[in-house]
Amino acid sequence: MTDALFLTSEAVAGLASPAEYVEAVREGYRQRGEGADALPRQKLFAVDPKGILNSYAAILPETGAMGGYTYSAGFGAGDAWFLTPIFDAESGEPLAVIDGASMNPFKTGAAGAVAVDALARRGSKTLAVIGSGSQARGQLHTTATVREFEEIRVYSRTEENRTAFAEEFDALLDASVHAVSSSEDAVSGADVVITATTASDPVFDGEALDPGTHVTAMGQYTPGKTELDVRTIERSVYVPDLRERATIDAGSFLAAMDAGVVDEDHVHAELGEVVAGVEPGRTSDEEITVFDSGGTGIETVAGGYLLYEKAVEQGLGTTISVAPASEALTGRLPER
Repeated sequence: MTDALFLTSEAVAGLASPAEYVEAVREGYRQRGEGADALPRQKLFAVDPKGILNSYAAILPETGAMGGYTYSAGFGAGDAWFLTPIFDAESGEPLAVIDGASMNPFKTGAAGAVAVDALARRGSKTLAVIGSGSQARGQLHTTATVREFEEIRVYSRTEENRTAFAEEFDALLDASVHAVSSSEDAVSGADVVITATTASDPVFDGEALDPGTHVTAMGQYTPGKTELDVRTIERSVYVPDLRERATIDAGSFLAAMDAGVVDEDHVHAELGEVVAGVEPGRTSDEEITVFDSGGTGIETVAGGYLLYEKAVEQGLGTTISVAPASEALTGRLPER
């Protein structure tokens, strides 16, 4: 038997700062760029009741952790449930099981922030955020740690939501944060654009992007969902989280391939390869760069292990006992 921690979403909420998430996730992507193993999202679909079971995993040997995400969405509950198992990468023993609800926007946002830091121009001052939900919040909390933005424009379809979002972050950040009435108003002249929506159709016109813009998109991890239009992909230096995922479920990239404007060679590099210096990122101030974030075990393990270490330091969590497989394989059953 070995002991592991069960950590509730409430226990880990606020346990790590946005900047700490970014540093942990950057380190995870560096390891991926140097050969650490990670798989794209795996999906299982149910019809009745309608739902989806997702999973993805990664091994981060230098961090000393491995694991991933398993989560369900839909089914009878009509909601999503996130569980994150974390294992020791040397012994293989379980370290923790984390309810990943409160971690989710921050670890995903941290991947976007790492991409902004690696691909956006150093002097970027204007940020456009399209979306106003929890994922958009996570993206902004983390991205604000890697660039000193002066102006942040927020657009989402519901005026009340975008206004509330802008007011919240205007009070939190040094930048001027304000809502705008269209995606065109948000994107025009922006140095960095973040899209964090559930949209099935493009949320802005790729022709509206100025040369030199960086785009982080995190709402297009299903074929047929095209948060970015074909023109944006065509114009871009395209960097996904995992190269393999681009031709599996990256909806906008698949749409651009179907339109015949790009092929698989349009994938410039994985984010980890850029972070590790294996491949170049931006090579000129005129390039449009795109980071396509579909979710991986890299940021999940990095974020989860960060929370585990902090929980151990602060004495948080509930200890659970886990039996090794050898105990089950002996055929010995516990007495009742």
